[in-house]
Amino acid sequence: MFRALLLEKNENFQASVQTLEDSRLPPGDVTVAVAYSTLNFKDGLAITNRSPVVRQWPMVAGIDGAGTVLESSHPDWKAGDAFVHNGWGVGETHWGCLAEKARLKGDWLVHLPSAFTPRQAMAIGTAGYTAMLCVMALEERGVRPESGEILVTGASGGVGSVAIALLSHLGYRVVASTGKLQESGYLQILGATEWVDRQTLSAPGKPFQKERWAGVVDTVGSHTLANALAQTRYGGTVAACGLAQGMDLPTTVMPFILRNVALVGVDSVMAPLARRQQAWDRLARDLDPAKLEAMIEEVPLDLAQAKAQALMDGQVRGRVVVRI
Repeated sequence: MFRALLLEKNENFQASVQTLEDSRLPPGDVTVAVAYSTLNFKDGLAITNRSPVVRQWPMVAGIDGAGTVLESSHPDWKAGDAFVHNGWGVGETHWGCLAEKARLKGDWLVHLPSAFTPRQAMAIGTAGYTAMLCVMALEERGVRPESGEILVTGASGGVGSVAIALLSHLGYRVVASTGKLQESGYLQILGATEWVDRQTLSAPGKPFQKERWAGVVDTVGSHTLANALAQTRYGGTVAACGLAQGMDLPTTVMPFILRNVALVGVDSVMAPLARRQQAWDRLARDLDPAKLEAMIEEVPLDLAQAKAQALMDGQVRGRVVVRI
């Protein structure tokens, strides 16, 4: 028996913590005990039923998990191993990790770096791991600390918070775009040197604007991404990983063909295992544990549903860690 946040949809949608039989666990070659999970934007969409994230019913929520292997028939995993899981359709098409137990595929799991506890790994979660992928994308396109300012949109959210902490640790000058200017103190603790009101970016703008950013980490999409592109300096790179404002992109080819700007899409869900391991190794090296702790709000499994609603209502900053 194990407790889990179960999402059901018959005539009506329902989300509730229930006690389930182990026999209901889905197929997989590794059974794990989940110590901590987290709430990402996609989790919030699923748990509040705001978007058709879930594609099979019923579904145990939770795209992320960290804990210990209980049983394994996979050659890379044995009982007692510490793991971290992100993405791969878990919580969408395969039962997830907002549960005391999960059955997953060994090919989906990353060995938990010794630098992190399961709680810290879930404070990072898919949001933080995505932020690291974005930073790597900027680096691989030649964006260096001396290149100029880096814009981070959605700065007080999970991806934005970790991106600021990583970039500042690496020596970049970070400008945070946020709709929560009351969080300027929090953003400064993470390493932002300046902040701008998101309204200066979220409205329709000219397709070609004054150059400012050497690089951008964008979690927002839509007009915000279009304006960021229009303000990116010659040869700069924009790493796009989110759609909090919308999935549209009302821009032109001008930044790309006149300023040699690169727009790089960053996916965390289906990233190859080697890329995942590289990102987690970098997080272990480049993420300040004190800054990570400053982002954390911890809740028990029984409060995950209420906190998911708060996340969707824009009432959460940083990272929500769910204690299983």
